[in-house]
Amino acid sequence: MKRSKEEKRKRIHYRIRKKVSGTADAPRLTVFKSNTSIYCQLIDDTIGHTVVAASSKEANSGKVTKTDQAKAVGMLIAEKAKSANIQKVTFDRSGYLYHGRVKALADGAREGGLQF
Repeated sequence: MKRSKEEKRKRIHYRIRKKVSGTADAPRLTVFKSNTSIYCQLIDDTIGHTVVAASSKEANSGKVTKTDQAKAVGMLIAEKAKSANIQKVTFDRSGYLYHGRVKALADGAREGGLQF
């Protein structure tokens, strides 16, 4: 039986999660993208809590491309992380290819001052 695109991504995500985890010093920056929006959050896996979250709905900057929205979300999460005294994160691409919107979000977060 053939696996759907979402099932393939979930399997890759589980494989990534075996290796990547977030701590209080360097929380995990995880990404979720839908057809219309992109979301990211910093998660401390030791206690299982979301420290900071951001989405393209918050960083609404008018009529721009999805890639530009993703970059704006990366900058927004970096600002929120700075206010929570977080400089270092581990990046979790959640099974998505490191390309397009995911890469733009990571680049925006780096420009905002996060290190990973």
